[in-house]
Amino acid sequence: MKQHTRDRLALVIGLILLAAGLWQIRAGIGGAVLPYACVGLGCGLFGYGMGNLIRYRLLRGDAELMQQWQIEQGDERNVAIANHAKARAFDTMTFLFSPLLLCLALMQIDLAALLLLVFAYLFVEGYAIYCRIAAEKKM
Repeated sequence: MKQHTRDRLALVIGLILLAAGLWQIRAGIGGAVLPYACVGLGCGLFGYGMGNLIRYRLLRGDAELMQQWQIEQGDERNVAIANHAKARAFDTMTFLFSPLLLCLALMQIDLAALLLLVFAYLFVEGYAIYCRIAAEKKM
């Protein structure tokens, strides 16, 4: 499937989810979470699809600009900068989530919600360890 076909599909699914979520909110059905989850996912998919389609339409007529954009996307310097930013954000997340989880535990929030957050945090940290081991074996 071509990229712009996936973007159109994401756009349409996003609009459908957005409309369904707004309808559920207006009708008062779907519980407390489902309508808002539909609205959130719909907005995200719509924004993703629309942004990519706009970029495609702008770059479609100018082959030189399209080539320049592709070069910038694959440029080692830009990739290194993006990876550095992700690493800094991950380090910040690691040191912020631990005290946050402790505060939530001391506030005695629902145990199920707290355990979900703890498992998600531990999964991310475990995946980081796995990636580090895999990278060390590779190098």
